[in-house]
Amino acid sequence: MPIDEGRPFLPVRIALLTVSDTRGLAEDRSGDILAERIKSAGHILATRHIERDDCSAIVARLHSWIDDPQIDCVITTGGTGVTGRDVTPEALAQVQDKEIPGFGELFRWLSYQTIGTSTIQSRATACVARGTYIFALPGSTGAVKDAWDGILSSQLDSRFRPCNFVELMPRLMER
Repeated sequence: MPIDEGRPFLPVRIALLTVSDTRGLAEDRSGDILAERIKSAGHILATRHIERDDCSAIVARLHSWIDDPQIDCVITTGGTGVTGRDVTPEALAQVQDKEIPGFGELFRWLSYQTIGTSTIQSRATACVARGTYIFALPGSTGAVKDAWDGILSSQLDSRFRPCNFVELMPRLMER
């Protein structure tokens, strides 16, 4: 898929949320990978936080970031599995205006190339909430690489053709 070098690159202000009961910043390898890729792509890492696997806490964090005009996009990692503690998709459901179902479908298709049928355990998802994109990724290092390299790096690049998420940002709040 082509990058149109004749179009300007517009950096996206991205908040990064790791959902985990066991990781701190020192152990957050998936968060480190995403932070590095965000910065290397020319985007702005607006903030980074670790939140425990608690739906109410995740929802509260998402609301604060959605309402922050300095954040265009939130990427979460962790909490997308099927165990009792995995509640990130449920948190997104509480804040979303519109689901982006193709994101999860495409993520699982890409992930299948790497991990086979184990990808069915992922509930990766995405949505728009009050004009802010939110992408929920699994917590493994491989998953965040698949999602960034295979989807987000191009869809968050304003030069990507034929279309991208960035060019839609000014219109997300239209009614």
